Amino acid sequence: MASSSSLSPPKVPKELYFINREKVLNSLRQHLTETSRPLHGFVLLQGGEEQTRYCTDHLELFRQESYFAYLFGVREPGFYGAIVSSFCFFVIAAKYVYIYCLVGENKAIILLSGDYNEKYMVNMVYYTDEIVGVLQGHYKEPGKPLLFLLHGLNTDSNNFSKPAQFEGMEKFETELNTLHPILSECRVFKSDHELALIQFANDISSEAHVEERFKAIELDNPMQTQSVYISRVLPSFLSAWFTFEDGDMALLDMGAEYQFYGSDITCSFPVNGKFTSDQSLIYNAVLKAHNAVINAMKPGVCWVDMHKLAEKIILESLKKGGVMVGNVDEMMAARLGAVFMPHGLGHFLGIDTHDPGGYPKVITVEPGCYFIDALLVPAMENESTSKFFNHEVIGRFKDFGGVRIESDVLVTANGSKNMTSVPREISDIEAIMAGAPWPSNKTAPSNS
Repeated sequence: MASSSSLSPPKVPKELYFINREKVLNSLRQHLTETSRPLHGFVLLQGGEEQTRYCTDHLELFRQESYFAYLFGVREPGFYGAIVSSFCFFVIAAKYVYIYCLVGENKAIILLSGDYNEKYMVNMVYYTDEIVGVLQGHYKEPGKPLLFLLHGLNTDSNNFSKPAQFEGMEKFETELNTLHPILSECRVFKSDHELALIQFANDISSEAHVEERFKAIELDNPMQTQSVYISRVLPSFLSAWFTFEDGDMALLDMGAEYQFYGSDITCSFPVNGKFTSDQSLIYNAVLKAHNAVINAMKPGVCWVDMHKLAEKIILESLKKGGVMVGNVDEMMAARLGAVFMPHGLGHFLGIDTHDPGGYPKVITVEPGCYFIDALLVPAMENESTSKFFNHEVIGRFKDFGGVRIESDVLVTANGSKNMTSVPREISDIEAIMAGAPWPSNKTAPSNS
């Protein structure tokens, strides 16, 4: 069903994880110095464990815990990783990195080979029952060895990361507050190696989105569309609003992951390949907001201001199209932008689809405009906001659904670069759905 891709995946450089560890250690060292704390201890993380399906012995598809993947790149379950130094007075440095594996099921024979030392640029490999002895042997300070463990809240899921646990932990002092914010912030700023992986994930996902547009008219149900995408890019995620009745809009939110690093792209288009005037109105409103935000993005720009910019542009377009009436600034003050776009403008992107961190480096830009009764009806009935709605016109959009346009954007020193390459203009979308190639024969849109 799906055509093969012409894209070749980039080689993952072994320096990638070494660079990530160096970045974290430098940040940790700086933090300890600034807070007048001793420069000794061990950074210790526990990787992900295999999970079974409920009470059965069926193993679910394993994906490495993201912080562990960021530092070590190990794809298999059941590992620990620690970072220590050979200098007794300067323990937090990147001199030694240990990866431990669980004993049993012949894993030791496979995972304790020299390939792992070379593949992940680590010095030594030990069994898990050697953790206590190895760490104690490299700790030259008085008292119990200090372990910096990963523990902190993920504000997207409201779940906490899991600190490493192993038999014999009572022989160590543990510190749970320092490592998580430092690691999270380091993940925001991507190295050139990381950006190459994210770019490839974007390239293959962009190609798959175009393929979906070719196939959409021919398919009968959502599961067929999902199978086309998954057959092209695995692993992947798919979250979509779409039907396959003539005149409907499809909204596909999907992106591939490559070597832990992901992409997240949303495209909206008419299932029958031709935009109606109402579809064009809403689509162009969102596209105008999408483009304006990307053009305005650069270091020092407030993300809240970008969100408000997107809302204002969408409201202005709705007013111009006769859906809304009145003063747009007053609409903004009444928070009517959130009625049509009830989600955030974007999120951080990297090893996780919703990556952690504080300052945006690689971030999604995904404005949307939706017609949701649960939000529209209260606003249209409210005394203070009812006046802004053209009640007769907005009735046409009762079953419209919505439009979202999402691209992955790299914030650079001078501005931003769009890493996603899919057709966005209505003329290009209609041409592709009619069978035209992409990129088109005319000059392709710039990614910068």
